[in-house]
Amino acid sequence: MPLKRLFTCTLLFMLICRCCAQAQEAKGTTYRKISNDRLSGVSVKNLKNRFETVTDELGNYTIKANIGDTLEFTKSDYTVQQQKCEGFGMVVYMQPEFKLSEVRVVGQTKRQELKEIMGAYKSQGTFYNGKPPVLSFLTNPLTGIYELFGKTPGRARRFAAFSKRELEATEVDRRYNLPLVMKVTGVKDTVEAQKFMGFWRPSYEDLKIWADYDLMKHISTNYQYYKRNSDKYQALPQINAPVSLGGPGELKIKKP
Repeated sequence: MPLKRLFTCTLLFMLICRCCAQAQEAKGTTYRKISNDRLSGVSVKNLKNRFETVTDELGNYTIKANIGDTLEFTKSDYTVQQQKCEGFGMVVYMQPEFKLSEVRVVGQTKRQELKEIMGAYKSQGTFYNGKPPVLSFLTNPLTGIYELFGKTPGRARRFAAFSKRELEATEVDRRYNLPLVMKVTGVKDTVEAQKFMGFWRPSYEDLKIWADYDLMKHISTNYQYYKRNSDKYQALPQINAPVSLGGPGELKIKKP
């Protein structure tokens, strides 16, 4: 009986030693993307053993983790990052989040307004926004001819093109805005930032394929070019719209 107890205790001791031997410490540093500044106050959590810690003033952290454990990095106003422990110093880049709720509300209001105006055209008998499909001439020839040559469908067609341009411009403004430009470039003067935005502006087609990181990378690259050539660049004078077009001032959109 004592021999059996001795064997059990020895086995238990070996298991404990093995677990202790497997317990490792992962060390690393967190940075802010784009600027490469070290980031303090980042919460680091091992999703396997539930150990947690916080990065110090220099962005460094130490946490109990084995190779293959998943570490989660969180900080307010930054995108959550997850990275597997690889057994050596880990470098983690935290992506800032840019909250554009105010711009989003404005864009949604404009979208609703344009949709209401197109609805007003449809209430006047325009069903295809002035662009009837080919089959409409077979199923309803009169409607197809009216949509193609009628006065109201013609206005609807022009307004649909205008609406498309407005919504695309709104989407560009939603993502490419003054707070974002000032954060990426580090410019503190709003006037200087606006001059750069007048110098370079991404297209709607560009933004359809760019992620936020791609946009910020292009902002940084183009700003460096702008700084090197700012003495050659002169902004065009602002010209107010004629009174007949609703200027000077905001262009008013009238419902049909």
